[in-house]
Amino acid sequence: MPSLPLLRASDVASHNTANDCWVSLYHRKVYNVTPFLNEHPGGAQLILDHAGKDITGIMADMTSHEHSESAYDIMDDAYLVGYVATKYEEEELLNNRYGKPVEVTINEGTEDVYNFHDELPPETVMSIKTDFEEDHVKHKFLDLNKPLLMQVLCADWTREFYIDQVHRPRHYGKGSAPLFGNFLEPISLTPWWVVPLIWLPPNLYLTWMGASQLPWLTSFSYWCLGLFIWTLVEYSLHRFLFHLDDNLPEHNAFFALHFLLHGVHHYLPMDGYRLVLPPTLFVVLAYPFYKLVFGLLPFHIACVGFAGGTLGYICYDVCHYIFHHTKLPEFLQKQKTIHLEHHYKNYQLGFGVTSQFWDVVFGTTITQTFQKNN
Repeated sequence: MPSLPLLRASDVASHNTANDCWVSLYHRKVYNVTPFLNEHPGGAQLILDHAGKDITGIMADMTSHEHSESAYDIMDDAYLVGYVATKYEEEELLNNRYGKPVEVTINEGTEDVYNFHDELPPETVMSIKTDFEEDHVKHKFLDLNKPLLMQVLCADWTREFYIDQVHRPRHYGKGSAPLFGNFLEPISLTPWWVVPLIWLPPNLYLTWMGASQLPWLTSFSYWCLGLFIWTLVEYSLHRFLFHLDDNLPEHNAFFALHFLLHGVHHYLPMDGYRLVLPPTLFVVLAYPFYKLVFGLLPFHIACVGFAGGTLGYICYDVCHYIFHHTKLPEFLQKQKTIHLEHHYKNYQLGFGVTSQFWDVVFGTTITQTFQKNN
């Protein structure tokens, strides 16, 4: 199982002689084509004219010679030696951010983080910035250089194509990708600490309101019941609303709604500012549950029950951020791994974020034997 390194662009450019000839594709994949020079049907000089340079344009030039798909496959199989590091990666990854140069493992497609995996990729690989140009040319999905939502609204995609592509992870690599591209952008960005800062005070107030008027055992029992019910709500919202997927109406407006609710998170899972619910969206989603709980139960019981449920939500959002961006002790690592497998192995399983309980109950756990077709 070979590993291929990230390479500085200047290093690639230095391999520009007949005895040492490298080229790149999409300004990303690097090939040592020295053994191929004398076998090239167009002659060695045609390759040497581009030694140390990117050959994406000339490979696709129909005037010169448009190469077949098999030519690209042969290059990947026989001559691929590494990847051109972006400027961001040179600064953040190659300069010992992880203590050693980053290598990308080649194992049934894992050189492309946006492929689905049989095994979870190393976290260093998940942090490698997607090559925007190559990704857009290869997949014909979204251009990460431009605001995303308008592209979703105006695209001519089938539901099958959209659902497949939006769940293939990319990494923006320099903050948050533009969603709206205008004055609305800030409302789509929520730091994780906003959730406990805003919602813990009213949660504690509700707890006090109910518990101060009820026997402690009664208030504690309903608080625990609310917390337990939250775990089912978490699972159900994630599975049946956020992953409507195959039942999503085939229309761009519904694609855009799906993208705003959850698709953008699967498309850019390491975006630290789109990992928790914006407060306004939480109010919209929580209001029906609020009306139901306070409509069915006596006021003080409803207070402690709803407080238990909303504390579950607060823990969910904080845990969600932690699973994507924090190293955890071993006893918590399993749940983090399961959640990352939901992103990088199979988005149709593993819907519980804070617990596997309902995945076990409903048979949606991710297993090590699962294999997703690329």
